[in-house]
Formats: sequence, C-alpha cells, structure tokens
Amino acid sequence: MNVREVLEFAKKNKVQVVDLKFVDLIGTWQHFSIPVSELTENLFKDGSGLDGSSIRGWKAINNSDMLVVPDPATACLDPFCAVPTLSLVGNVMDPITRETYDRDPRYIAQKAEKYLQSTKLGDISYWGPEAEFFIFDQARYDQTSHSGYYFIDSEEGVWNMGQDGVNLGGKIRHKEGYFPVAPTDTQQDIRTEMILEMEKCGIEIEKHHHEVATAGQAEIDIRFDSLVRTADKMMMYKYIVKNVARRHGKTVTFMPKPIFGDNGSGMHTHQSIWKDGKPLFAGKEYAGVSQLCLYYIGGILKHAPALAAFTNPTTNSYKRLTPGFEAPVLLAYSSRNRSAGIRIPMYSPSPKAKRIEVRFPDPGANPYLAFSAMLMAGLDGIENKINPGEPAEKDLYDLEPKEAAKIRTMPGSLDEALHNLEKDHQFLLKGGVFSEDLIEAWISYKRTKEVDTMRLRPHPYEFFLYYDV
Repeated sequence: MNVREVLEFAKKNKVQVVDLKFVDLIGTWQHFSIPVSELTENLFKDGSGLDGSSIRGWKAINNSDMLVVPDPATACLDPFCAVPTLSLVGNVMDPITRETYDRDPRYIAQKAEKYLQSTKLGDISYWGPEAEFFIFDQARYDQTSHSGYYFIDSEEGVWNMGQDGVNLGGKIRHKEGYFPVAPTDTQQDIRTEMILEMEKCGIEIEKHHHEVATAGQAEIDIRFDSLVRTADKMMMYKYIVKNVARRHGKTVTFMPKPIFGDNGSGMHTHQSIWKDGKPLFAGKEYAGVSQLCLYYIGGILKHAPALAAFTNPTTNSYKRLTPGFEAPVLLAYSSRNRSAGIRIPMYSPSPKAKRIEVRFPDPGANPYLAFSAMLMAGLDGIENKINPGEPAEKDLYDLEPKEAAKIRTMPGSLDEALHNLEKDHQFLLKGGVFSEDLIEAWISYKRTKEVDTMRLRPHPYEFFLYYDV
C-alpha cells in the first residue's frame, strides 16, 4: 500500500488507533500507539517522536529525541487489539539531521539491499526462513543472589508419561515429534490459528507442522520475499505466534535450546540472488547450482565464525550448536545432507527453485541484522571468488575424528563468536551497510549484558557437580 491507500484502508476498516512498531538493536519489537486522528500524510513524512535513550543499545539520555517514520507498505490490521488498530512498521530517524539512525536494524537491511544493487551482481535477494519454536503450557524461572532455577512444562512432554490424574498417554518421546498425526500432535489447531492470523497480515504460508522435539516444538514456514520484507514478516510472525499462544493459555519461546537432551530450535534460512527476473544461483555446477552460487557459499563458510555473532546471538544458542541434535556445527556444504552447515535443497528441478539453505542460524537472531550479514558474506564470496572446497556427502556427525578435524566448525560460545566478529568484519562495512559504531555497540552490549552476566552466576548443575568438593 502507498500512503493514500493506507488512509483509505484505515477509513474503510473504521480504525480507531494506529500502532507504530520498530525494532531495537537486539531484535525485539517496540511500539507506541496514537489516535487515528494523527494518521495523516504528514505522519509518513514527519514521523512521531520517542525517547531513544530508553531503547537497548541506542542513544544517550542527553541526545535521546528520535522519530519513528512509518512505512506504508507494512500496513495491516493488528489481529490482537480490542478496537480496530492499524499496525505500521517504521524506520527510526534523527529529528534534527533527518537522517535514518545508523543503529536502526531495519535501516541496515535496507542498505544491504541497496548495496547488492550497487554491485551490479544482482538486483534482488530472496529469503525464506524456517523458524522453529516451542509451545509450552508453563514456564517459570528466576535468578536471585542465593537461588536460580527454571521449570517448563508441556502436556506433550515425555516427562509427563507417568503423571498422576487424567493421563491419556501418547506423549511424544525425545526426538520423535516429526511428525505423527493427532492425537499425538496436540497442537494442530493452534498452529492453524497462527497461520490464519499471519495470512490476514499479508504473510504467505507454505506449511506448518510439529517439529522433532517433545513438548510442543513447532515449525511454520513462510513464503520467500525480499530481505527487508522477510525481516518485517519475521517480526510479525513472532508477534502472532506468541499472542495466539497466549489466547490459549500457553506460552511460546524462540529460545534456541530450552530443553536438555532433545533438539533445539533453528531458523534454517533459504536465500538466493536474482537479476532481471532470472535466478543467478541456478547453473550446471554441483547440485545444479552456478559458479556464482558456489562463490556465495564460499563467502558464507569463510565468514561463518563471525556471522555467528548475528545469526546465533545468545549464550543459549551454543547449547543448540552441538553434534547429534540436527545442529550444523561443521562448516561444509552439500546437497540434501542436513548435517552440513549449508544445504542445497533438491526438491525441485526448476531453476527458479534453486537456492541455498544456511542451517546454523537460530530464531533468537535479529532478522534484519542476520539476513544482512549473510548477504554481505555471500557477496564477499562472489566478489573475491572464494572457493567453498569440495562438498560433503557423508553424514558429518559420524566422521572419524581425524576426518572431522579437517573441517572448520562454528564457534563454541557467544564469547568466541564476538571475538571472531572483532577480527573479521571488514566485509560488513562495504557500502556503509554496517558501521564500526554498530558493530562495536553490538559487541559491547552482548559482552556486558549477556556473556559477562552469565559468567558471574553459578549454574544449578554446578551444585550437582561441585557442592561436595
């Protein structure tokens, strides 16, 4: 929609409130609402003010005034408000310079799209994330100076197999959730409700299903779109999934590894580059891809240890990145082989379907930053003709130690990923897409607010291991 169409849409749907949404540095949607009387053409030029000093990783309090300028293309009715509410996603701008804020993740994604066009290699990139998540019935957790615990529960959880009271059996065993029909899958209807709400908001859906883990692990796949539009949709995706769950008295987490001993949640990310309506990843090389695609893969593999700081940005991410739980730890590529860090899907022989699937990202990522960083790494691979090496056809989890040692791996911790980003980020600075300021702010926030705070606190399992030393 353009501005005029948005105004007409609001009038037709008797909108009373306008909700302005924007994303913070870490990847959480923030919002504030204005009455519909403020919805004028000027809103899309002048924006509406906010205090940037209260947003994580942003302005200092002495320089805090900022604006949200809504993008009319993101307009839809908010599916969860009691009165008709128009939802608009916006960019964050400086009210004095009128420049878009350099730490606004959506702006970085817009710059990544423009950089692709400036290279003349392609004019659009397409992105199709497959985000996984858990639908729990209960989640309790706390941390104090003298205690710390978490407790999650699900009616599907294998640990409830012998629960007293009304128990109809049929709980999903570890690693057996992919994907039996009801009544074993108890969440068909709630996932269907989620996708119907997504479709109302303009998100095209390809499929939904139960995922591998016990305790309500789910996956909903959205149809591919351009980089910024897909990141916008991922934010709405999370918003809808969490709020539909709340309707049913349940709770959703996109935390990569909430359950010990079973699969974590990934966000396998399909991606491709096109030019003049033609798919540039299709060709006559390995698995039907082009040489350009192989160079793109080479760039992703080369920079993956640094990319991890954006694609796997939580300390919990590295609980998932362990062998044996379908987590791609080894940096290799292959067709069909899901143990490789990058897979070339072989579902269709059509050149238009040719793409790569980067398997190591997780849904804890800020999609604007993660997609942009992967695009920049891939473009660096093309520009520098980075050879990805030979494809891996074996099950990489079953390699002999000597053979496995020859393959590079993902970082083992967020701290390690941040060190890699410090050493390797020049490819992100091309075209001014990422800035040194943004990268420094990201590393500083993640180190001080996450890595260091985790390091300072005793873990419950340490009492099991060490209390009697």
